[in-house]
Amino acid sequence: MATTHNLGFPRIGARRELKFALEAYWKGELCRDDLLGVASDLRRRHWQDQAGLDLVPVGDFSLYDQVLDMSATLGNLPERVHGFHGDPLDNIFRVARGRSAPASGEHAECCGGVAAGEMTKWFDTNYHYIVPEFSASTRFALDATRLLSQLVEARSQGLRAKPVIIGPVTYLALGKAKDGSDKLALLERLLPVYADLLEALAAEGVAWVQVDEPILVTELGTEWRRAFTTAYDRLRSARVKLLVASYFGPLQENAPLAAGLPVAGLHVDAVNDRDGVLDLLNMLDASKVLSLGVVNGRNIWKTDLTAVLDWLEPLAARLGERLWIAPSCSLLHVPVDLDSEQRLDREIASWLAFARQKLGEVAVLATALNRGREAVRSELEANRAAITARRDSPRVSNPAVKAALAGITAEQSRRRSPYAVRAARQAAWLKLPAFPTTTIGSFPQTAEVRQVRSQFKTGKIGQADYRRAIEKEIARCVREQEALGLDVLVHGEAERNDMVEYFGEQLEGYAFSQFGWVQSYGSRCVKPPILFGDIRRPKAMTVDWITYAQSLTDKPMKGMLTGPVTLLNWSFVRDDQPRSVSCRQLALAMREEVLDLERAGVRVIQIDEAALREGLPLRRAQWQEYLDWAVGAFRLTANGVADETQIHTHMCYSNFNDIMAAIADMDADVITIETSRSDMELLDAFDDFRYPNEIGPGVYDIHSPNIPSVEHIAALLRKAAERIPPERLWVNPDCGLKTRQWSEVIPALTAMVAAARMLRAAMA
Repeated sequence: MATTHNLGFPRIGARRELKFALEAYWKGELCRDDLLGVASDLRRRHWQDQAGLDLVPVGDFSLYDQVLDMSATLGNLPERVHGFHGDPLDNIFRVARGRSAPASGEHAECCGGVAAGEMTKWFDTNYHYIVPEFSASTRFALDATRLLSQLVEARSQGLRAKPVIIGPVTYLALGKAKDGSDKLALLERLLPVYADLLEALAAEGVAWVQVDEPILVTELGTEWRRAFTTAYDRLRSARVKLLVASYFGPLQENAPLAAGLPVAGLHVDAVNDRDGVLDLLNMLDASKVLSLGVVNGRNIWKTDLTAVLDWLEPLAARLGERLWIAPSCSLLHVPVDLDSEQRLDREIASWLAFARQKLGEVAVLATALNRGREAVRSELEANRAAITARRDSPRVSNPAVKAALAGITAEQSRRRSPYAVRAARQAAWLKLPAFPTTTIGSFPQTAEVRQVRSQFKTGKIGQADYRRAIEKEIARCVREQEALGLDVLVHGEAERNDMVEYFGEQLEGYAFSQFGWVQSYGSRCVKPPILFGDIRRPKAMTVDWITYAQSLTDKPMKGMLTGPVTLLNWSFVRDDQPRSVSCRQLALAMREEVLDLERAGVRVIQIDEAALREGLPLRRAQWQEYLDWAVGAFRLTANGVADETQIHTHMCYSNFNDIMAAIADMDADVITIETSRSDMELLDAFDDFRYPNEIGPGVYDIHSPNIPSVEHIAALLRKAAERIPPERLWVNPDCGLKTRQWSEVIPALTAMVAAARMLRAAMA
């Protein structure tokens, strides 16, 4: 009998209940008990959704981030949050975002903001985690309160619970030694705390614990491979059974290491590593469980259940009760429930499966394995019909797009002149001061702006009223920027719900959900568009708004676009053709928009590629192939313009040091990049790599409500000027200002402009 389980479930709620509760708590509008009540109710509902599984995950729910939760469990929160009054939960939020709910009364002075923890991408996903911080003196101490309390809750629902924790080797690998010390030297201190945690779970009668070790799908050096052996030899005496879980890719050369760990079971991503499963099975001890992730936890297309069964049935015959089946990874990366969708195109909806539907697919597969296919004949027939309908649909393929793709030439991906020539021509036209100031694109999306968009979308107001309202907001943004003294302005993006969805709604080949929200970080949720077919741009998407904004000012106005790689990586992408092909289709569509902006007189155009590194394969051996087509797609988008047109790009919240050569090869005139949370650490890359064009290292962390001082920003800029020639240095926040309040943005940007002027004066 195959055992069914799940690695994790979305925690935001089908209607983003967690998001709204968190934001109300941070504003002081919701008390702690009410916030925890919302969280408890979500867990209860989500466990009900998973009640049909043989084992249900516990501990995958987090109020902010599961890695930060693991840091708290291990007693490894940064020293700067020690000594605060109040609830320990507030320290979690201080690390995550710089502050928690407003401190009151006698604690207002001493319990305010701190520097937020560094945030970066979780492997190759669009989920962000808070980076654990280490030093040579780091000590660990167990606090299992959160996990044990959730275990009690789950058992009160009659569930057979499987606690989920991040494994010790992955935890160290995800962190950063702030003093440059050796992270692995901490393993000896860390393992006793893990042993204590497993013992605490055993004392509660837990049978199985899922230990997530996703770095097993990456290239591991000798020391890290040895760390796995050391760690699990030390934990083998635990009185619980350990299921070590890998996901997001194939094990490849790490398969013997994983198979040889002294644990009771191993989970592998059989969506991405099907070819390696048979070899792994031959390495695996005959007593060990093999959990196969056979339903894609990263995308939303229905699983071809018949094809999976054809592959699984021989394995099931061989493994018997040692076979477990599950999604490939946590379902954190997909929306909650397709049944919530009432407006989604019904044909396209019939091709999809969200988290709840994916668990249904696991159940069908298990029933077929345990009782025979006849027991689920109708489900298999319906699934087969949906798979066939999608494959044969004329909506998926557009011959005109394919012809355009075939006609791409190398000349289209090259600027007419080298950067030095372009820079001189742009400087003559723009006439910018030293340390020019700008922002990344968006300004605060107030409740009024969101209401106007919603009213227009639901037909409560007409086109004329909508346009007047958005133009009013654009005018406000322009006025505020002129008053601040910014040098290159933006229109503020009041008309945009999301930097990907906005464009996807205007491109053929995309579909859109109503409630397909996915957590990006904390309370930040995104609703990825569904890229189901060939991409075509029917008409201009941004020109009217940008040219209106330009008409209000004599200062340069940036046209704001999302680049093809980010449109790809932040969408649910079709799985019936290579990603590189879809990316080139997007590049051709966005190239047309770039050229239309230039023809309309917009001579500064920013093409955001925030997700460039996110799509980088987890193994270095595959990097170059990806970078070749990803950078090529950007160049195809950007490089049809005249020398006088200045192309910007923006990237955020990833580690870029190891791909600086590829970023330089994009040949953008200006790149703006996140560096504030890492204290300009990214600039270490310029010790060994001379970046040839202009760069704006972000000096204002917009993901925290903290307002930086003039002195803080000036210090960051001086640090940047040590590596980047001042004449090529821009001054900007590290990301868009959409999620901030005007009351935060105005003083922060005032400080940013003042810091730039301070440096100009010092140069004079």
